[in-house]
Amino acid sequence: MINIWVSSIIPTEIERVWAVVRDFNAIPDWHPLIAESRIETGAPSDQIGCIRNFSTTDGGRIREQLLSLSDGNHSFSYCILEADLKLLNYTAGLSLQRVTDGNVTFGSWWAEFNTPPDQEEELSQLVKNEVFQAGFDALKSRFS
Repeated sequence: MINIWVSSIIPTEIERVWAVVRDFNAIPDWHPLIAESRIETGAPSDQIGCIRNFSTTDGGRIREQLLSLSDGNHSFSYCILEADLKLLNYTAGLSLQRVTDGNVTFGSWWAEFNTPPDQEEELSQLVKNEVFQAGFDALKSRFS
C-alpha cells in the first residue's frame, strides 16, 4: 500500500478556504487539473455517498464517491470508483486546520492506494505533485 501525505499553508482564514473546497462538485473551480465535473443522479454535492464524475485537462475520466464530510472539522474523504489510471483501492482525504498565528490555514491531503508494481513511483509522484501539491498551489495563488 502506498501512502501519500502533502501539507501546505494557505494564506487566508480557514472559512474562506473551506467555502471553496467543501463543495465536492466544485473542484474544477479551483484545481487546475480538472476540466469539468458533475454529480451523478443529481444528488446534492455534500451528500455522503454522492458520486462525482469528472474529466481532467488531459482527457482522463475519474469517478469518485464522497465518504465523509465534516463542517466542524473542515474535512472530507473520498474514494475512487473508476479511473483511467491504475490507482487501486484508492482512498483519500483533505482537511484544514486553523493557524491562529497569522490567521492562515494549514491544509493536509492524504491518500493510500495500490498500483501495479511497475507504476508505483510514477503514480505516487503524479498524486503527490500533480494532484495534491498542484491543488494547494492553486489555492495559495487564489488567496495571495
